[in-house]
Amino acid sequence: MKRTVAKSAIAAGLIGIILLAMNHLVRRDPCFCRGKLVPAKAVMAPIDINLPKATFQGTKENIRVANLRKLPTTPRPPFLAPAGTKNVALGKPVFAGDESPIIGELEMITDGDKEAADGSYVELGPFLQHVSIDLEAQHQIYAIVVWHYHKQARIYFDVVVQVADDRDFITNVRTLFNNDIDNSAGLGVGKDMHYVETNQGELIDAKGVRARYVRLYSNGNNANDLNHYIEVEVYGKAVQ
Repeated sequence: MKRTVAKSAIAAGLIGIILLAMNHLVRRDPCFCRGKLVPAKAVMAPIDINLPKATFQGTKENIRVANLRKLPTTPRPPFLAPAGTKNVALGKPVFAGDESPIIGELEMITDGDKEAADGSYVELGPFLQHVSIDLEAQHQIYAIVVWHYHKQARIYFDVVVQVADDRDFITNVRTLFNNDIDNSAGLGVGKDMHYVETNQGELIDAKGVRARYVRLYSNGNNANDLNHYIEVEVYGKAVQ
């Protein structure tokens, strides 16, 4: 009888030691939970954005536009995303509502050339226009950077950026940026601000949204009714 009680006590003690050890392990190692390994939190790193040269030409005019963000005077802070995030739009197919640009070819929008030189931009017709990028597979998207035209201090109107799962933008459409303050584009009233084009481009936080297609709208600018694109970069990772 005494031996049985002693064995039970020893077994209980061993179980207690094991439970304490497991509890200590869970607290120290977030990847160990209830005896199972779970993925650790992603390691974050700054995305590598290679900026073109600043080339404002002439005097910066006093532009009067409602809901205008102040022109930045310092470089943009690094944008953090999971390590391994890269520009997944490079070299990807581009299509548009206007398939015959006035200047340039649509594939120039994802060719990696972000400079403001003549011959490096695409000019589309007047009024509301859009361009779309096919990433050719589902991607987790963390940031989108767009350069419309940074040779002059311009402001483009009704800039709307959306993602979707289909080419026609019918399935699972989500709006990531919208500075159309009066719904003149018919895509809803936006709360984002107008901004002056610079060589830094406009970075849009996509917050890890999953999509295959990226679409960008614009509706002329403060200098004329035409629409321009130098480059669009989409930073993300393919969905496995």
